[in-house]
Amino acid sequence: MRTFIPSFFAASLAFSAFAGDATVIEKTPGLVGFWTFGEDAGQKRVSQGTPEKHPLTEVNGPIKRVPGGPFSGFSADLNGHQYLEIKHAETGDLNIAGKDAQVTLFAVVRIVDLKKSRTIAGMWSEGKGANDDTGTRQYALLMNMPTYGGPRNLVPHISSEGGVTMRADGSKFPWCADYAATKLEVPEEQWCTLAFTYDSKYIRAYINGVLDSRHLDAVKDKRNDPYFTKEGPDGKDRGMNPYYHGRGIFKYDPALHAQTKISPSDFTVGARMAVGSMTGEATIGKFGGLAVFNRALSDAEMQKLHQAADVGSIQP
Repeated sequence: MRTFIPSFFAASLAFSAFAGDATVIEKTPGLVGFWTFGEDAGQKRVSQGTPEKHPLTEVNGPIKRVPGGPFSGFSADLNGHQYLEIKHAETGDLNIAGKDAQVTLFAVVRIVDLKKSRTIAGMWSEGKGANDDTGTRQYALLMNMPTYGGPRNLVPHISSEGGVTMRADGSKFPWCADYAATKLEVPEEQWCTLAFTYDSKYIRAYINGVLDSRHLDAVKDKRNDPYFTKEGPDGKDRGMNPYYHGRGIFKYDPALHAQTKISPSDFTVGARMAVGSMTGEATIGKFGGLAVFNRALSDAEMQKLHQAADVGSIQP
């Protein structure tokens, strides 16, 4: 006897069929966070295949779950006003910091409106804006930062100071200036993978599994300051992608920072504290997968993660 499946249920199954292979992500060494966003609105999104569950909490109301996603068949639909967070005290092994720290962040997303949508995920609190050194930045995958040559590009950031970037002589930039920048623009209105690695020396940015190499053009890229041109390896430039950082990731210490810094950064998805607001540069779009690793993955591993997402097969 054939089993009868109501048409509405069959349609739901068809639309929620997932394209990717989550086991590839789960079997990659160093995984500390992996969210597939299959939970319904109002539910915490829980990490799978990791030692800690890292439940992501909705901020500013329930976040819609919509059909179409690489690993669960669904995605979280962000509207530019809502985001997901884990409070700093509960970040556990997502709190990647220290002189020799390494990190990889990999996301499967469909971005809308790069003018507003600037944030994928990370631990990144900037404070009030230019010349504010009270920030508690750590690591973040960001987009469209034109100040130092990253307009509409993928621009992963690492901060060793938490606040603004400092030159070797102790003088300060008005912003955190330490980020890689791709040649390609971040794709809009299409599923893609966006990622970066930091091996304690270099930041590398990847679009659709490929390291989008870019050499420094000091004038065009607004990086003609000696910090960019002469404070890289062997007194040479820092590059653009890869970008040489080499000073580790900021680690909040209450004994050292309680009087001079804002609260330590939470782990957030789709938004960050920037210019005094959590939602001024919050992202509009769909999040179908997000993974964090406590090491820098190789180029081959990044390509393997991209292939596992199978973005070409995801329902638009």
